[in-house]
Amino acid sequence: MFAKVTTAAAAAIVLLAGTAFAKVPESEDPIIVTIQDWTGEYITAHLIGGVLERMGYNVKYQQADYIAQFAGLESGDLDIAPEMWETTGKQAMDASLKTGKTVDLGETGMKAKEEWWYPIYMKKRCPGLPDWKALLSEKCAKAFSTPETYPKGRYLGGPVTWAGFDDERVEALGLPFEVVHAGTDAALFAELKSAYERKAPFLGWIYAPHWAPIKYKGEWVKFPEYTDACYNDPKWGINPNMKYDCGKPHGWIKKVGWKAGEQKWPCAYKAVRAVHIENPEMGAMIVKVDLDGKSVDDVVSAWFKNNEATWKKWGACAGL
Repeated sequence: MFAKVTTAAAAAIVLLAGTAFAKVPESEDPIIVTIQDWTGEYITAHLIGGVLERMGYNVKYQQADYIAQFAGLESGDLDIAPEMWETTGKQAMDASLKTGKTVDLGETGMKAKEEWWYPIYMKKRCPGLPDWKALLSEKCAKAFSTPETYPKGRYLGGPVTWAGFDDERVEALGLPFEVVHAGTDAALFAELKSAYERKAPFLGWIYAPHWAPIKYKGEWVKFPEYTDACYNDPKWGINPNMKYDCGKPHGWIKKVGWKAGEQKWPCAYKAVRAVHIENPEMGAMIVKVDLDGKSVDDVVSAWFKNNEATWKKWGACAGL
């Protein structure tokens, strides 16, 4: 009699314990995670996709334009965007959330900074830096010029898909500079490396988390502080007739998703919300890929091997 009670009780405990976990996958349909064209985002995408795969989900990765991906997220053609930076994507994200078709899946844990950056050796050639007003001088413009832009200075922006409003910023602040957009993330940092080694002029879009502002000594230009009004109200700021007469915002990096996906894969979305990586950890992984020559797959696999308690906590609703 005692044995039977014990067996029944054990079965009940197992049954009750099982109810604490979701039945996954709730759907065999693939969860489509977007990837963009910079190393850190590619890593974040594969961390998210990796934990979902370990939970039993079918995951696919889809190359998508950073800003234009919102159309796919709203239609359900795309499901998870791993990184939306407050520095460049806040306006597009806010507009998409207002449609009611996308959902804010919370901060990644990383803090973003993106701004005009110069190597420290350029400070002697352009007195007054990091104050942006130094860039208004003819001397500084020429110091940052190339044969193609002379006498104007040259600013190397990111790929045009990154947005950022640098062309508008130059016009609004009356800077004697030409904006040239790098074709890819890799091209941007290859040019920085070449310029730094030659002590050649360089002023470009550098961001963190990334290895570049750690490896190379330099400073970000200090523009008028960003506010929402700067990007929305032409009357705000130094130029009463134009928007974008300030620096870029800085702050969070968030995850965004197709809203209906949360009903379709509730446990998966709970895991995505739980994903948390901070700048030093991400920076170390970017270094392994960009500087040490390791593949993203190898770096991510090593992270999963060494952080089992962390990713299992992310996917706890699946009983990992």
